[in-house]
Amino acid sequence: MSESAIRLPDAQPCAFCAYLKGSRPFTFVIRNTLTAVMVTQEQRGKPHLLVIPTRHRETILDLTDDECAALMVEVRNAATAIDAAYQRSGISVWQNNGEAASQSIRHVHFHVAGTLDSGGTEWGPVEELPLAKTELIAKQVQAHWPSS
Repeated sequence: MSESAIRLPDAQPCAFCAYLKGSRPFTFVIRNTLTAVMVTQEQRGKPHLLVIPTRHRETILDLTDDECAALMVEVRNAATAIDAAYQRSGISVWQNNGEAASQSIRHVHFHVAGTLDSGGTEWGPVEELPLAKTELIAKQVQAHWPSS
């Protein structure tokens, strides 16, 4: 990482890199050379997806221009699929850099979530869904994924 005042969470083996390598199970909606879209087990919206670069990048400051462009296209595609599949009244997109901004995994990721029935997204503790349920969410989103 370049010189930055951003303080990152403690270094641990990267969970997202483990998912990408297949050494830990996780549900993917799509995956290509530069990006992957995953269904998080911690659903804070209806539904809640994560868009990540396939190369390990700790913060938004570390992304290449090509990664930035590819990530934003997939953020838009995720929002489009959520809108078509779930008909939510709103879609939230957020991204955190550093502990002070609530970043918990040292791999840059964008959250894309349809709003809850009451509005907004859930910021408190949420139930962790089993992979069988995240696979169902992925299928519903994939059915509405924009074609390139």
